[in-house]
Amino acid sequence: MPGMLIDTRRFVPEAIAGFCDLYGHYVQPVAGGVVRSRSTRPVKVAVVIGGGSGHYPAFMGYVGPGLADGAVIGNIFASPSTRQVRDVARAAERGAGVLLTFGNYTGDVLNFELAAARLRSEGVETEVVTVTDDIASAPGERRPMRRGIAGDTVVFKIAGAAAERAMSLPDVAAVARAANEATRSFGVAFRGCTIPGSSSPLFSLPENALGVGIGIHGEPGIGEQPLCSGAELAALLVDRLLAEAPSGANARPIAILNGLGATKSEELFYLWHHIQRRLRSAGVEPATSDAGEFVTSFDMSGCSLTLAWLDRSLLSLWSDPVQTPALQRGAPIETQPVGPLHLAPPPPLRVGSGRPEERHRVATLVRVLAEVVRELDAAETELNLLDAVAGDGDHGRSVLAGSRAALAAAELGFAASMDFDAALESAADAWCDASGGTSGALWAAGLRAVAAAARTFDGTQTDLSVVARAALDAVTRLGGAQPGDKTIVDALAAFTAAAGAGIDAAVEAADRAARNTAGLSPKLGRARPLAARSVGHADPGAISFALCAEASRRALYAKDFHGG
Repeated sequence: MPGMLIDTRRFVPEAIAGFCDLYGHYVQPVAGGVVRSRSTRPVKVAVVIGGGSGHYPAFMGYVGPGLADGAVIGNIFASPSTRQVRDVARAAERGAGVLLTFGNYTGDVLNFELAAARLRSEGVETEVVTVTDDIASAPGERRPMRRGIAGDTVVFKIAGAAAERAMSLPDVAAVARAANEATRSFGVAFRGCTIPGSSSPLFSLPENALGVGIGIHGEPGIGEQPLCSGAELAALLVDRLLAEAPSGANARPIAILNGLGATKSEELFYLWHHIQRRLRSAGVEPATSDAGEFVTSFDMSGCSLTLAWLDRSLLSLWSDPVQTPALQRGAPIETQPVGPLHLAPPPPLRVGSGRPEERHRVATLVRVLAEVVRELDAAETELNLLDAVAGDGDHGRSVLAGSRAALAAAELGFAASMDFDAALESAADAWCDASGGTSGALWAAGLRAVAAAARTFDGTQTDLSVVARAALDAVTRLGGAQPGDKTIVDALAAFTAAAGAGIDAAVEAADRAARNTAGLSPKLGRARPLAARSVGHADPGAISFALCAEASRRALYAKDFHGG
């Protein structure tokens, strides 16, 4: 909001608090997000949606009768953490299992899938459905790699209606997948969005240019073209989508014209006039049509068009009544106050062995993390700008938040006399919870692997190779990246390969590999659809790892891993 100073560290929790104050008839806050405050039936499948902040009415605005039972809310444009997903799902669960559904982004996939595994291990039947409607982000033969944008609304609404009809969890998941298979979206932008607390947009366009194939995280489009008339823009949107229609599709799709945050209603109405004419000229008459804000990107100026070729049963679910803060239609739905929530208990505090060497190691951990925080704080703006080249511009903010939380957890571990492995695991979980996104999940996996490997080390050079290898194995196993994919793995693998020669050699190798990612093209993650734009710029995840490695070396004051 121009003219208002914003504490970005408090923006998301205070926005959630304000939302719950305004819409307490629909929602109540829980750890990690919001859940319904009123229920429609004592036992039903819980539909839990979620993702990063900055997309209202997705995701909080869709919690209520006829739609979602809970929404998990990550930081600005960052996926929620595994713990957030699990905690919201446990609070929303009403005895018939949980459907987790979200847009197809690496961080969301990692954290929601990990949370699903935890829920199943706790006896909660869980299904996962990712939304892949954005035709600009991958060709048709690679549809599972496509992003989820405004088509989220279609999948979420149909899943919510199926759950309200008391369908079983497998059936709710099946109709959600069918809705996703029937849905296509394509977007354009006239101006990039500005993150709260920032003074400039994440990307800019040349004068009189239009960004084509835009995402919803402030990332640039896949291309640019000159500004055009309403009729020409309608032709661009409609023709791209009709060319992607599912095999055997009927001529009565539902249509959603979505404003991305700064596009006014009258502008959408004007554009819809031209879209409707273009559809009719192609022999297509929408079964239903809507225009407004459904999935936004803060104040981005632009729009997207969604067409969903729903069969009769899916169209019936789409048309069912719904009452949420952002979407209301149909007959009133009878509700009653929600019963007791199934809140997840806090993790138990692990008691340390009391050995002096463990206390020394935890003190060293605190010193290392304090130096990491200082390093990332100084580099935050640089990392954000690097991430904005082909991503959402939040990497510096995310890793800084994670490192600060990890430091606080390690300090609590020292005060509680935890052993080193317990303190590091606590720091890893805190990093993941505060950072969210892909980087949060990967840092947590790597640090937890170090904690496990470090239970037996005695401070030799060999130990540095062992713990580095453990971290690398954990990160590659979880994220699937390999050296050359332009991710954190490039720097971590170089660090690991050189670790046998000591920490100086390992840090220098990581820095060199991180800088060399500038010549690579990304094969995974949010930057992949903008691979050409990324070439010439280093990967922010690899750079931040190299910075953390250098900060750790300074804090340890010695060439061996254990310090001295």
